[in-house]
Amino acid sequence: MNKDSRVLVGKVSGCFGVKGWLKVFSYCDPRENITTYKSWIVGGKVFDSVESKRNGKLIVAKLEGINDKDTAMTLMGQPVEIREDQLEQLRPEQFYWRDLVGLEVTNTKGIAFGTITNLLETGANDVIIIKGERERLVPYITDADNGRTVIEVDLEKKTMVVDWHEDD
Repeated sequence: MNKDSRVLVGKVSGCFGVKGWLKVFSYCDPRENITTYKSWIVGGKVFDSVESKRNGKLIVAKLEGINDKDTAMTLMGQPVEIREDQLEQLRPEQFYWRDLVGLEVTNTKGIAFGTITNLLETGANDVIIIKGERERLVPYITDADNGRTVIEVDLEKKTMVVDWHEDD
């Protein structure tokens, strides 16, 4: 992992109280996972001392040096990032969604579908959005007992093979 690369994990959505606490909209899943990172980059500035917690349905955070509501207001709408090396190391068969975006997708017959542009969480299963000559939505299912659609992911080659008919 690259120490200089950044990963977007949320954004500042408001102020919480008058002592500089911020409301944060977390992009993590589950949302409170953002509280495990103790160093944040907010609006391009590094904050090495972050106190964050869940407060009801909200995630709130106190950044070092932000001690009043007026200063906190200057961070409204700013992205919250972490350094890539702060991410948990995954097992070889696991991936972060961001690792899959940009992969070239073909089906088991070798027909090129295009490039993964995004993934969606639908509840039943995640869905890969592939854009090529047309947009395709393919369920991200890796379990053979549940109708596996993702056959192979090769991050080095930047490819994915799916068991999906070209007309679907």
